[in-house]
Amino acid sequence: MSQANRHCRQCGAAILRIDSHFCPSCGAEITPPSSGAEQPPQLPSPTAASELPMVSFPQAVNLGFKNYFKFSGRATRAEYWWWLLFTVLAGIVLNVVDTLTDAMGMVGFLFELAILVPSFALGARRLHDINRTGWWLLWFLGSFPMAAIGGGILLVSFFLLDNLLILTVLGFAMAIGFGILGIIGVIVLTVWAIKQGDEGLNKYGPDPRQPSSQQPYKP
Repeated sequence: MSQANRHCRQCGAAILRIDSHFCPSCGAEITPPSSGAEQPPQLPSPTAASELPMVSFPQAVNLGFKNYFKFSGRATRAEYWWWLLFTVLAGIVLNVVDTLTDAMGMVGFLFELAILVPSFALGARRLHDINRTGWWLLWFLGSFPMAAIGGGILLVSFFLLDNLLILTVLGFAMAIGFGILGIIGVIVLTVWAIKQGDEGLNKYGPDPRQPSSQQPYKP
């Protein structure tokens, strides 16, 4: 048996002496293989062994409120999508409450106002997880308000200024142009939110799926 293919079955250390009966590294007894060359043991992957379980629905809701103003760091896909499901379900329930109590939509409005900041903070952390800046959210934040402003200009031109040509053209261009940009932004951000995050460290912080800070850096 050659020295190159003889290893300890316990720790995987190479056995340099052919006549050795004990491993020089861990002291385990060395038994000769029944047939063929002795192969080194298959050790588990460090990344797979140390990966944390997926965030659950209650954990995602708790993290969303716990990191209310936290725009730094990273967030997993599960954390992001569970939070989105929570906001949709809670919004539906509160709209029903508004209808039954004749609250004129105030309960739902207060809830939407309360989750506005943590939702955008989580969106920024989700972008960080794929090594993209959270400033991409401005694409969504800016496009639809500008489209709404364009629509307002159209209404003013139509009802108050008797279809003033300059304002009509400006309003139409803003409403259509920024509306299309907003739709494209929603599609792009959704695709990015679905994408798996970087494995190991990147410039925004450690991998939230791994407990150890000793992770390979992803520039």
